[in-house]
Amino acid sequence: MRFPGSWQGQAFNQVPDSDNRIHSDELAREYGFTGALVPGVTVSMYLIHSAVNAWGLHWLERGAVHASIKSPLYDEHEFRVDVDPDTVADRYQAQLFSDERLCASAEVWLPAALEVEPECQGQALISDDYVMPDATPDVMATLRKQGCPAKAFLWSADHEMATYLRQQSKMAALLRTLDAEPRKENDSGFANMAFLLGCANRHFAAVARMSPWIHLEVRAQNFQAVPLNTALISEMTITDLFQKKGHEFADCVFNIFLADSGRCVCSIQQRAIYRMRGS
Repeated sequence: MRFPGSWQGQAFNQVPDSDNRIHSDELAREYGFTGALVPGVTVSMYLIHSAVNAWGLHWLERGAVHASIKSPLYDEHEFRVDVDPDTVADRYQAQLFSDERLCASAEVWLPAALEVEPECQGQALISDDYVMPDATPDVMATLRKQGCPAKAFLWSADHEMATYLRQQSKMAALLRTLDAEPRKENDSGFANMAFLLGCANRHFAAVARMSPWIHLEVRAQNFQAVPLNTALISEMTITDLFQKKGHEFADCVFNIFLADSGRCVCSIQQRAIYRMRGS
């Protein structure tokens, strides 16, 4: 098994037209940022990149991560990921720096044994006529109490999160989709964590109207790799709501399942600011 190494790259904002306008230059600057923010899930993937390169399918099938966003990473800016060289073979600490700032940090590892796999609860899917309420504290409290609808996703080569780098050829071979068909079994085309963590993000933003909002922290545990053209179902639970420094925060759990069998592929705990001070 290879040892994860440090690396560097250029930040890539895959979603400049996202409904979350913090990923656009105009609104990001209104809130005091230099420009469009690269999605937090993409930043987390930059910290995970070394694990997939070193541990391959083992990490996609049972890897875990705890990542925290410290400060913005801007589109097209150079960054570096420093991996702790003194780490044991199945675990490492990593920090991401850009413009001489610490932007994010993470612990990434291969658990000795998997946790108990979450079971699908059969939450009803968001209906086509669902009308999103504004994400006020009262609305979020109601969603926490009454529960949230589930959301469907499809992992495919044409998904906007199919690449987390402008040049997909620089991603781990297991994650590349451009040359994934035809392909050998277990060779390429598996879902990257920017996509899976992004499913949680999109689900979060689909239950109530919020913009801008900011992804801050994530804990995730994989249970199996996701092959190309796989239908998924995300189930969501709001576990905590609180205010700090004028921002409204939400802690949520997202369990993502294979649509056909109900097996869990990934469990995600996420913290986000859903209503920024001054909104």
